[in-house]
Amino acid sequence: MENTSLLSDSIEDIQKAAELILGGSVVGIPTETVYGLGADALNPMAVKKIFAAKGRPADNPLIVHIYSIDQVQILGHDIPDLFYTLAEKFWPGPLTMIVPKNDIVPLETSGGLETVGIRMPSHPVMRELIRLSKPVAAPSANRSGYPSPTKAEHVINDMNGKISAVIDGGECRYGVESTVISFENENTIRILRPGSVTKEMLSEYADDVIVDKAILNALEEGRTAPSPGMKYKHYSPKADVILIDGDYPDFCRYVINNSDDSTYCLIYDSDNGKQLPCHYMTYGSDGSEQAHNIFARLREIDNLHAKKVYVRSPEKDGVGLAVYNRLLRAAGFEVIKV
Repeated sequence: MENTSLLSDSIEDIQKAAELILGGSVVGIPTETVYGLGADALNPMAVKKIFAAKGRPADNPLIVHIYSIDQVQILGHDIPDLFYTLAEKFWPGPLTMIVPKNDIVPLETSGGLETVGIRMPSHPVMRELIRLSKPVAAPSANRSGYPSPTKAEHVINDMNGKISAVIDGGECRYGVESTVISFENENTIRILRPGSVTKEMLSEYADDVIVDKAILNALEEGRTAPSPGMKYKHYSPKADVILIDGDYPDFCRYVINNSDDSTYCLIYDSDNGKQLPCHYMTYGSDGSEQAHNIFARLREIDNLHAKKVYVRSPEKDGVGLAVYNRLLRAAGFEVIKV
């Protein structure tokens, strides 16, 4: 394949991207969460191109992105009333809901599962693209396992020559992938992947919100992953990521005793980096800022050829849970408590 084309967010270029998708090609697309690799969700051959471009295992399900609530019934069935309650509140936005799939959704898209994750994105470029084409399957637009892209340049760096085009829609608003939930019964939700729609927010509409234990632990051996981001090591740069759980003075003491010239640190904006014996970057003062920045920072550290990066663990409430989940997987579940 030739070099990947970089398109603008003009209506003319969005139309070009829609034509590529309708023709079975893969296009990098901005969303409010991260950039996605978009293809026709109902075309098995197009979906296979996503997996090939990413180097993604075929049993890792994809999320189907829609333009209108009317498309939900086309894709799934046995949809609970709570689904529509949450859609009214959080759509368009960073919430993916899993339901039993209809046959129109190929198994290639669902990762071999009889369920499908559905999301209505809010990014205007993504919405217009779906309106002009079809429901779009779109995992993050990065090499499988690498930090997700939040800028068009990240997609070009990872995917040049592997996909047809990338639309430059600016920097992503949230910076981490959507919250993914399933329904245990009419009034119970299970969070399978945390995101910017938090447990606290969902609890206003459901009697019970369960945080799946795979969010904070490795997926149990033999368990099928019902959601992206559960089964494999994810979001990891080339550098060795080590998550340090503790207050800042204890973090510093650990780093002082365990660093060398190739070590970097990621700390809070409010921390005093002068105490550290190595290079450092900050990644935000609260969960929302940290979510927005974390993937870009991990990529920046790789560009500086760091061998090891110590990350000061974020708080685990609100959006911080999503950041912790991504870092936990980036670290291969290596957490040091100090």
